Amino acid sequence: MKDTQPPRTSLITSLILAVGITLLVCIAAWAFFSIRYQKQRMMGEILMQTERLSNTIKLGTHYAMMLNSGEDIDRIIRNISRQKEIEFIRIYNKEGLVRFSNRETEIGRRTTIDSEACRICHRQEPPPTELPLKTRVRMLPTDASGRRMMGLITPIMNEPGCTGSSCHVHPSDIRVLGLLDVVVSLNETDAEIGVVQNGIIGLAVLIFLFTSVMIGLFILRFVNQPIKKLIHETRRIAKGDYSHTIDAEESYEMEQLAEAITDMAQQIAGKQDELNKQKDRFRQLFEQVPCAITVQDRNYRLIEYNQEFEDTFAPKPGDFCYYAYKGRTEKCENCPVEKTFQDGGTHYSEEAGLTKAGEPAHWIVRTSPIRDEAGEIVAAMEMCLDITHSRLLEDQLKEAEKKYYDIFNNIPNPVFVLDEETLEILDCNQSVVAVYGLEPKELLTTSFLALFLEEERAGYAAQIHRGRVINQARHRHKDGRTIYVTIRVSPSKYRNRDVLLVTTGDITKRLEAEQQLIQASKMATLGEMASGVAHELNQPLAVIKTAGSILMKKLKKSVLADDETLRNVSEKIDANVDRASNIIEHMRQFSRKYDARRESTQINAVIEKAFEMFDQQFKVRGITTEWDLDPELPAIMAEPNRLEQVFVNLFINARDAIEERWELHDDDKNGKNIRIVTYQDDDTVVVEICDSGIGIPPAIAGKIFEPFFTTKDVGKGTGLGLSISYGIVSELGGEIFVKPSTEGGACFVMRFSPKAGQNGTNNSAG
Repeated sequence: MKDTQPPRTSLITSLILAVGITLLVCIAAWAFFSIRYQKQRMMGEILMQTERLSNTIKLGTHYAMMLNSGEDIDRIIRNISRQKEIEFIRIYNKEGLVRFSNRETEIGRRTTIDSEACRICHRQEPPPTELPLKTRVRMLPTDASGRRMMGLITPIMNEPGCTGSSCHVHPSDIRVLGLLDVVVSLNETDAEIGVVQNGIIGLAVLIFLFTSVMIGLFILRFVNQPIKKLIHETRRIAKGDYSHTIDAEESYEMEQLAEAITDMAQQIAGKQDELNKQKDRFRQLFEQVPCAITVQDRNYRLIEYNQEFEDTFAPKPGDFCYYAYKGRTEKCENCPVEKTFQDGGTHYSEEAGLTKAGEPAHWIVRTSPIRDEAGEIVAAMEMCLDITHSRLLEDQLKEAEKKYYDIFNNIPNPVFVLDEETLEILDCNQSVVAVYGLEPKELLTTSFLALFLEEERAGYAAQIHRGRVINQARHRHKDGRTIYVTIRVSPSKYRNRDVLLVTTGDITKRLEAEQQLIQASKMATLGEMASGVAHELNQPLAVIKTAGSILMKKLKKSVLADDETLRNVSEKIDANVDRASNIIEHMRQFSRKYDARRESTQINAVIEKAFEMFDQQFKVRGITTEWDLDPELPAIMAEPNRLEQVFVNLFINARDAIEERWELHDDDKNGKNIRIVTYQDDDTVVVEICDSGIGIPPAIAGKIFEPFFTTKDVGKGTGLGLSISYGIVSELGGEIFVKPSTEGGACFVMRFSPKAGQNGTNNSAG
């Protein structure tokens, strides 16, 4: 494209023209005002001379006018008019007649008001009697020879002497008697003005030429040459040569300019080095950035790309982006580069393709526009972040989630995901259908507490929040029946929120089997207690028999017994009948199925009740009982009937251990003894039942609580008593263990927490 710019004027030419025009205007103005001043000065001098001449004529003719001597006046006018500059001298009367003139032809001529001489005063009515000097002057038109003339009108005023009788009488009310009109030639004045004007113009021209030459030489020497040198050095700087120092000594300012350009060159050199370093650094970042970057034109061809892109896809310069990325022959349908060229914005997309090794690749694309100086989009930058590993992990995570979700749904026990605060059911598995008869969708968004009996919900809420294991809790089935479950609570995370993971296990059938087993154990215990019970019943029956025999003997002899004897016999019969009834009722209560509800229980009372069935047995066998019960024990939450079975089992084991020891060591001097102790250890209620029996060898101490394990002879034990006792104590939140007794036998220790179940709920129902 050809350069259409107009040719440029050099700085020197422009400077000379500017200075020359300025100088010319200044000198021309000076010449104009000087000439004007000289003209005004000379014209003022002529005017003053003419006025003095008019006054001289007035004074010279004043006496002649007083005497009305026309000849004298005429002679004076002619004599004065002989001067070279004077052209006309006229005296007008008040009627406008020329009474006197240096030219006889004008005498007696009447002038009009419109004439030049009269118009000076008569252009306003009434005409003024006094006028300033400048208003009384008039310039007459040039004549045929080109001469200029100037006329001055001077009024002739009426004086007091003119109104006397000695003079021609003029009325006193008339102020102006006539006019004196003096016309002088301006030839000499114009000639003098011409000489002055030519002199001023000539001087101005000389000054302009001399000044212009001097300014031009100065500019050439002190401006043009230094500027050319600076231009030369600046072009060297533009070519990248920053090492040369500019030397300019023509003037202080030029030296400063040279130093400034030198400093600029050094700064440019430093900035250039910094820019080169930044360029190298940015290029290095561009090449080493861990994402693929390409620059594309509007035709989607690759203009530039970094090393990461080249290593991943092996492109060639000029390839289409869709071919380099995906091996396609046409543009992608959803192309973010196309959108960037359309609206100039940033766009995102997720793409998939194959690397140059043929492996699948996934990446996130972000595009941004590249603009030129005019703001037009000339290219688009495309940045690709490799997410192949993340995508593979997502796929693996989805498979793992599916697998664990399948496991979650196939767990045989119901599993609930609860909100940590509200206990709302967020999720549950399919096992809830088999246990509760409810579909998962029926449970979602409901409260987990709705599965409990209404009166027990408040107590269980606190236990669930504490993350406790709850045994034998009662839940509702869809059909309205009650089921027993074991609940395990653990904190967890679910979709970035804190939750409680709750697993329930239906133990209804197990409890039924345990109840049957416990009932069978009770029957076996009753069988083991048969001989003792028989003795317990024989004693009251013997008393009744004896009392009956006494009464029968009295009746056979027809001897009436006294009232005191009858009362004593009746009381013994009644008391022993009650005793036998209590033993039978106790046996009946012990043998029946228990009510699986906990209540506040005094453990001392349960021990004493269980001991009632063994009191006579121990006495018959010579077994003494040592009691040390703490009357201040706090109550515990328990099932008295089941807890009684534990003590009955321990009393039977103690009895049998003592009997076995005396069968093996008949000569043993140690007494037969059972010691029963209760006390409080911090927050724990402790029960110890110790005997002086044969004891438990350390080798089998760890097995005695296993089901069907027994050290008794065949037919003397089932091996269920201690196992069932261990289960009952554990379900009550306590613990049971055995240790050697100080008397050589065994000591069973049980520990219970008074706080367990204090809320009154059945948290361990059977």
